[in-house]
Amino acid sequence: MFGKKKQKPQMDTSYVSVIDGVKKIYDEKIKKLEADYKYDYLVSPLMRQADFEAKPMVLFLGQYSTGKTTFINYLLNYDYPGSHIGPEPTTDGFMAIMHGPNSTNIPGNTLCVQSDKPFTSLSKF
Repeated sequence: MFGKKKQKPQMDTSYVSVIDGVKKIYDEKIKKLEADYKYDYLVSPLMRQADFEAKPMVLFLGQYSTGKTTFINYLLNYDYPGSHIGPEPTTDGFMAIMHGPNSTNIPGNTLCVQSDKPFTSLSKF
């Protein structure tokens, strides 16, 4: 009751950000366990640097002709390269629209094998 005043616990300031801390813990502790137990063969591939540094993503999924492309065009304020609107199914793959200085169109199967992009785990599909 009249003892010493409790001190606040000291914060570990060795990490610049939460992401840096998570990456360090994954690299030092978890990655070795995943490799030892063949987690990448059973469940999903080991995480790469791009997986931690990826921006938040939104996935549009649904039946054909339900307005997915129209909604994306509305959000972007322009028709993105490769978009096609029609009453019949118009795509059979995926496309990632990412912010950048120039507009490029990279097919989904190419994105799956680029190690600097966070889509490598989709290569099994």
